[in-house]
Amino acid sequence: MSLIITETQDAIGTIVMNHTAKRNALSEALINEVTVVLDAFHEQGIRAVVLRAPAGTKVWSAGHDVSELPDKGRDPLGWADPLRVLIRAIQEFPAPVLALIEGGVWGGGCEVAMACDILVATPEATFAITPAKLGVPYNLGGLLTLMNMIPLPIAKEMLFTAQPIPTSQALNLGVINYIKPADAIDAFVYGLAAHIVANSPLSISVMKEQLRLLSSARSITPELFERMQGLRRVVYDSQDYEEGLTSFREKRKPRFQGN
Repeated sequence: MSLIITETQDAIGTIVMNHTAKRNALSEALINEVTVVLDAFHEQGIRAVVLRAPAGTKVWSAGHDVSELPDKGRDPLGWADPLRVLIRAIQEFPAPVLALIEGGVWGGGCEVAMACDILVATPEATFAITPAKLGVPYNLGGLLTLMNMIPLPIAKEMLFTAQPIPTSQALNLGVINYIKPADAIDAFVYGLAAHIVANSPLSISVMKEQLRLLSSARSITPELFERMQGLRRVVYDSQDYEEGLTSFREKRKPRFQGN
């Protein structure tokens, strides 16, 4: 059974994440389906994509499928991790991707939403970045995605507390573009997509790629990269990382010891 629903109309492609039984957790299977459809949309000349959950959902995405994280001793968010693959697929897709957000956006789901080009959310939506609850070290690409969208003090608060921020705060910070009520959000988002479709696809594609390259153009030495990777290894080699995964599987609150 497919974990997504897709539709195309008037050069607008829609991807509905539809694995509600797992609150649209970003499993390898779901991500593979999304990336395959993005490739197909590219071949079809789709000029705008809407990424969403089913209407009226309580959780847009619960983030990375924790059951698929590796055990202690392996980097949980390496270059080939499915979440990283999805982020790159959205960022490199040659047309704008619009996130239509209802419900909670948790963990890696936040990064997926923030990788999109335009975000529109209902008033009830919330955003929480939760790796600290699991003892997971966020990787450098993920942090860069967040830092391109969130002021540094807010990024620190969200990462360190793992507590959600409301849509109103996300709008004030410039994380999302608009807040629209649930009964009006569909028409508004597809109206935006129609405006995009009416413009030059080549011009938009080039500008999107220019913006992606400029936003990632940060100077980093090989020594600094290795230092940061070393810091991450401290976490995924730790007892706390193992405890985070174990507590999730056992559906209990983790007992982190800092070692």
